[in-house]
Amino acid sequence: TDNKPKIICIGLNYRDHAEESRAEVPDEPIIFMKPHTALTGPYDPIEYPSIVTQLDYEAELAVVIGRKCRGVEPGEAPDFICGYAAFNDVSARNLQFKDKQWTRGKSFDTFAPMGPWIVTRDEIPDPQNLRIMSRVNGETRQNSNTRNMIFGVYYLVSFISMVMTLEPGDVIATGTPAGVGIFAKPEPKLLKINDVVEVEVESIGVLRNTVVKGRV
Repeated sequence: TDNKPKIICIGLNYRDHAEESRAEVPDEPIIFMKPHTALTGPYDPIEYPSIVTQLDYEAELAVVIGRKCRGVEPGEAPDFICGYAAFNDVSARNLQFKDKQWTRGKSFDTFAPMGPWIVTRDEIPDPQNLRIMSRVNGETRQNSNTRNMIFGVYYLVSFISMVMTLEPGDVIATGTPAGVGIFAKPEPKLLKINDVVEVEVESIGVLRNTVVKGRV
């Protein structure tokens, strides 16, 4: 396809996740990017690369842009949203923490499962009231609600549009709640080969991806 969407991700956008990360709650959204080559299907495998030793999941609500926009106000944002999907911000924690920034550890091929479809915005009148969950091999790991976001969907569209032009097909991954594997107590619960990871967002559906040995 000629359309190679930007994947714009928001870090630390749930207070409980910031707290479990021992990070300060941000006073404005933290933006980072994933390449379009990280995108993969809702039932396709997640590849576990050989240089990764700490593979983790992050359940997120994804916003899909429907119309080109730049410099929009939060109240205008819904007009530029096509719809919503579930998203897994797969993360290599050993590289993320080593690099002290997030690009390499979150950019591997298959590290952005998304789907299982795009639910149009008219079917989700309030994106700030959706249950969001993750499960690994059937065990619930994350169980929250998008109302717990620090910065809401419409604010994020506006904020990002002040920085860059948003184009049709671009994806905004809006952050993850508490319960990621690396911060599990008493010890981390990280992903292993053959694990089945599910991300579920209310009114949207479930991603179900199996972890396999990476090609690299």
